[in-house]
Amino acid sequence: MSRIALLTRDQAHGEAARLLDQVQAAFGAMPNMFRAVANSPAALASMWAAFGALGSGTLGARLGEQIAVAIADQNNCEYCLAAHTALGRKAGASSEEMTAAQAGTSHDPKTAAALAFALKMVRQRARIDTADVDALRQAGFDDAAIMEIMAHIALNLFTNYVNVAFAVPLDFPRVALRAK
Repeated sequence: MSRIALLTRDQAHGEAARLLDQVQAAFGAMPNMFRAVANSPAALASMWAAFGALGSGTLGARLGEQIAVAIADQNNCEYCLAAHTALGRKAGASSEEMTAAQAGTSHDPKTAAALAFALKMVRQRARIDTADVDALRQAGFDDAAIMEIMAHIALNLFTNYVNVAFAVPLDFPRVALRAK
């Protein structure tokens, strides 16, 4: 049971109602996470804008979803793990690629570098060094892409924290967290 109200479109106030219409149109459903965040029109506007901006970024949906599942598993966020695994499959990643990303690995060296960086950022609370950034550059990321990876990390931390803290119920097919 959620620790915060899961608003319907009719219960949402002001801008949140309009944004929930956009979420419904994009997903063909109303995911519970958006219903929870809709308690604050400002928080919903921020989150939805971030999803939109990153969705049209240069990293591509597949890598964005791989980053999301790695961070979700690290933070024990079953909701985001389930949602982003489904979205990653929709973006063209295989089940094996999404399982590997959940563990922070990939056969693709560029993807592996992005996942390693994202997990180090989360685990070490942004306490990285020059070598970590240089590893991304050596893998083929420029400074714009590195900043975009950082934006994905920040967005996923927000959504993980929302879902874990407020016990937002799953509405995507369950994916098991890795045993740690």
